[in-house]
Amino acid sequence: MRTLLAQVGEMARRSITQTLRQPALIVPPILFPLCLLAVNVGGLDAATKLPGFPTDAYINFAIAIPFMQGALFAAINAGSSLARDVETGFLKRLALTPMQRAALLLGNLAGVMTVAALSSLIYLAVGFAAGLHVEAGVGGVLVLILLAFLIALGWAAAGAFVGLRAGSGEAVQGLFPVFFVFLFLSSQALPRPLIEQEWFRTIATWNPVSYMLEGLRSVVITGWDETALWRGFAVTLLLCAVGIVAASRALRTRLVRT
Repeated sequence: MRTLLAQVGEMARRSITQTLRQPALIVPPILFPLCLLAVNVGGLDAATKLPGFPTDAYINFAIAIPFMQGALFAAINAGSSLARDVETGFLKRLALTPMQRAALLLGNLAGVMTVAALSSLIYLAVGFAAGLHVEAGVGGVLVLILLAFLIALGWAAAGAFVGLRAGSGEAVQGLFPVFFVFLFLSSQALPRPLIEQEWFRTIATWNPVSYMLEGLRSVVITGWDETALWRGFAVTLLLCAVGIVAASRALRTRLVRT
């Protein structure tokens, strides 16, 4: 166990150092979601006047969107990082060492999750500066950060799977629009009951991203909504489990190939 932890620590140090040396991996996951948040709050604030809208301040509803967008960036960055290790031959050299697969995977995700954690704190700081009010209080803020971190981990694991499976950074980047489709075909702009188009509402209902968003929003808008929270955590933990297992198998296959 101590050997595994030491290996994870070493790979995490490498991943975090590489990430911090590349502003392109840090600035977009922070700046892009905040810009879209400003556009959404400014352009959709009138939606709060709709009958049945759950809050009178759109910032309370929209604050969940940057966390999801940041998670999508985590997926792309995690996949691109591992694809780069495949392309440069790093995995081939690593296969000749006693490094365990779990240490390699967890360590490589460390840099991405560091950016995700930093981004989450910045999103919240900007939100509070813009008038965000968390109905569940300090405990709700902690739950929101935890759920956001798990969402980023789940998407990062999915991105790692794609990066290991494809072995190409271009292939990972090409999936960014596909990941964004999941966000736009969800309840990101309006609550599901207020979506008038039946086909859109049906897709949003089956879309797991909707439940992640609603879990994040619940502590902000309604307080301790047990239904929204357990759905949000259940979907997120399932994504984490599937993503990590798939990435682990893809890594094993990749090391066998080398």
